[in-house]
Amino acid sequence: MAEPAGVETLPNLGPTSASMIREVGIETADDLREAGAVLAYKILQHRFGRQRVNALFLFAMEGALIGRHYNDFSPEEKAALREAASGDLTIGRADDSHGSG
Repeated sequence: MAEPAGVETLPNLGPTSASMIREVGIETADDLREAGAVLAYKILQHRFGRQRVNALFLFAMEGALIGRHYNDFSPEEKAALREAASGDLTIGRADDSHGSG
């Protein structure tokens, strides 16, 4: 059985980007596909800060997943991605229905 393709095999993602993505636990191209560009972007911003993880990173990951160069997105597509990725990373609260009772 072949090894799963690493994130560095995807277009638009260089060694630094791939290293950062792996550092947050997204090891393979399939992991990134499963998480999606928006969630991965939010996780990366949470871990590395907004100065290191900007909108170009979001466009690069989305492009990597759909086979497009990050510069090929229209202004409307970029705005929609920014909107989808706006806000902080939120993690749901534990379900209290399984508590002591």
